[in-house]
Amino acid sequence: MPESAIQRSHRRSRNRSIATLAAPPITPGMTGGCYRPLEPAEIERIHALVLRLLADLGLSQITPSLQARAVAAGCKMDDNRRLRFPRALVEDMIARTRRKFTLHGIDPAHDIEIGGRRVHAGTGGAAPTIMDFHSGKYRESTVADLYDIARLVDRMDNIHWYHRSVVARDTETILDLDVNTTYACLSGTTKSIAVSYTDSNSVRAVIPMLDAVAGGEGEFRKRPFCTAVCCHVVPPMRFATESCDALEAAVEAGMPILLVAAGQAGATAPAALAGAVAQACAEVLAGLIPCNIIDPDCRAVFATWPFVSDLRTGAMSGGSGEQALLSAACAQMAGFYDLPNSVPAGMTDSKLPDMQAGGEKGYTISLAAHAGASMIHECAGMHGSLMGTSFESYVLDNDLIGAILRTVRGVEVTEDSLNFDVIRDVVLGEGHYLGHAQTYGRMKTDYLYPEIADRRSISEWEDAGARDAREMARDKVRHILAEHYPGHIPESVDSQLRQNFNIILPKDRMIAGNDAW
Repeated sequence: MPESAIQRSHRRSRNRSIATLAAPPITPGMTGGCYRPLEPAEIERIHALVLRLLADLGLSQITPSLQARAVAAGCKMDDNRRLRFPRALVEDMIARTRRKFTLHGIDPAHDIEIGGRRVHAGTGGAAPTIMDFHSGKYRESTVADLYDIARLVDRMDNIHWYHRSVVARDTETILDLDVNTTYACLSGTTKSIAVSYTDSNSVRAVIPMLDAVAGGEGEFRKRPFCTAVCCHVVPPMRFATESCDALEAAVEAGMPILLVAAGQAGATAPAALAGAVAQACAEVLAGLIPCNIIDPDCRAVFATWPFVSDLRTGAMSGGSGEQALLSAACAQMAGFYDLPNSVPAGMTDSKLPDMQAGGEKGYTISLAAHAGASMIHECAGMHGSLMGTSFESYVLDNDLIGAILRTVRGVEVTEDSLNFDVIRDVVLGEGHYLGHAQTYGRMKTDYLYPEIADRRSISEWEDAGARDAREMARDKVRHILAEHYPGHIPESVDSQLRQNFNIILPKDRMIAGNDAW
């Protein structure tokens, strides 16, 4: 018996209710790893060079404390004062390293599981400049910018953590820089944060701040929501003394560690891409081993970040096709080692949120995601080969990352998605799928809808003012930064922090209605 108009209406209403309750089309931590720029035999050859670099060349300039720990574990100091790592020790440490761990948010709702080719995306970088939102000119970045970017990231669903992305140029000392960076990040978001601590003094100084936000002395260690970013090497194949001291202090404090090796292919890493991958892997493993010696249960991230030089000028080229390949290959090597990992992507060389930026971000992030990177850093907001950032780019990149993550999820092949009856019923019935239960059921589980990208017809777009994506993103920035002031840190705790630390971000800057936006 034919379905009446009333019955069709009831069915569609029921289907809309089902779609509303359905799981979203993307979630943090979907599995990547389908893109493999390296063949298995090539991975083995790179690994062989990694082991040889560590065993036969080693790294210089190890700190006395880490040297003592490493030698006690089986490493050797050669006649040239280079610390060498025996092959068996390296492979044993790789095998013992944690395969996954929870990267905690300040709010547990933002906890994510790192490892196992589960793909996540977030910020990163150390831009010394930011495009001023009002003048459109680049200027030195400040603590207030750190806080405002954190508030933006807090509202971007596809940006999973906030690794400080600018350097606060209005601080006077190294300690003030690290303390105020931590404070601005903590205050602006409830997601996990990450800070590059300059030395061990800074690490020890911020632990009371992290404890206070966590609820009291010793509480941060139970749910560590701040990662220490440690560039523990100065490529090629040298340890960075102050950063190694920071690394040691951070591991002892129970902080997650991002072990970064950031050589630049053609300058401080081999111009041959395979060689750059091998050197980066060796340098990161040289930091991973001391971390595991200090704490076998440490939360360490294998952060191979080899960058690219434009060999005509020597300038960094973060948006190049070579950078996309390097990051994807590094993610594949981390998959071979089965280690929680990070690679850089989205570091456009463009100075504006323009076509160049969109293209360079799109293919570099996509390759890293499909290669199965656990954490893709620096993929939101960055411009000028990491030398600058812009507020509206965080909004634009949030849209882009969402679309890329949808491609990582892939095509679902199930009994329902290949349902003969669905096709038959439509072909012999209404002749379209618009009102079908499957369509309503999959409207929000299979399809992602952008916030900024415009899908209207040309005439509708023209009638609405013919505005471009950057203009739309600017509206969203204004709206968020005028209204979103996170209140997750109690006033009493904030007052305590301001009493105990030299906080330079004015209190009235953190209150709605301050007219900054």
